[in-house]
Amino acid sequence: MHCIIFFKIHKVPAPMFASLWHHKALIHQLLIREIQSRYRGSLMGFLWAIVTPLLMLAMYTFVFQIVFKARWNVTTLVSGEETELPFALVLFLGLIIHGMIADTLTRSTGLILQNANFVKKVVFPLEILTWVSLFSSLFHFFISFALLLAFALLTVGRIPLEALYLPLILLPYFLMLAGISWFLAALGVFLRDIEHIMGTLTMLILFLSPVFFSVDRLPEQVQSLIWLNPIAVIVENARTVLLYGNAPDFQALGIYSLSAVLIFVSGYAFFQRLRPGFADVV
Repeated sequence: MHCIIFFKIHKVPAPMFASLWHHKALIHQLLIREIQSRYRGSLMGFLWAIVTPLLMLAMYTFVFQIVFKARWNVTTLVSGEETELPFALVLFLGLIIHGMIADTLTRSTGLILQNANFVKKVVFPLEILTWVSLFSSLFHFFISFALLLAFALLTVGRIPLEALYLPLILLPYFLMLAGISWFLAALGVFLRDIEHIMGTLTMLILFLSPVFFSVDRLPEQVQSLIWLNPIAVIVENARTVLLYGNAPDFQALGIYSLSAVLIFVSGYAFFQRLRPGFADVV
């Protein structure tokens, strides 16, 4: 009996990745259309994808380092001593990680409704709309991340070898976002009011996460609550490997990864369960 249950759970993710692979050409076409639609009609076009994060980074540098003279001190593995990092650099890394979940929350609730023409097509794989949305967010994340690396080289002068851990840190985050997107996309068809609370939820996740502060600076009784934030583990570990030059917290990442896989599987199952009713509502 236990073997049968394990086999079923083990086989659940297969349709998700099978659909991703089987429809990769269609996803690629929709992704290009999605990215182009964001900048269609603007004078600078695609350049805004680079200019926008560049302006944000310049603004954070001016406000937090020049006006407020904010400091971010950390003990790095390289020197073994406390080192001061540019506050704008540390902040920007947290913000671009938060930007992915903010994009997921604000866009997923209307994902099916905004593509209602696909719902009536029996052969169209609606589940890939989540992949398209996530890859679009990931595309803009990588642009901002490239600017972050350039800024780190300019201000700190190095990228630690521990930065190679980043894919290991970001992968469970991406899977969790996929699960959340499927869940919200399906729920948004039947409960359209939820889109109005996504903006507030996005702000709560931002200010109740270690984007503007380090978790170890908080009282011990508060730290356990902060770790419940869906981006807390990712932000802290991304900073640890990329900026501090230390190894990530593998125990925290292991627990987070298990939770992410559970959300990923549950979100897909929830989407497929409600999918037959989309056509009746849309």
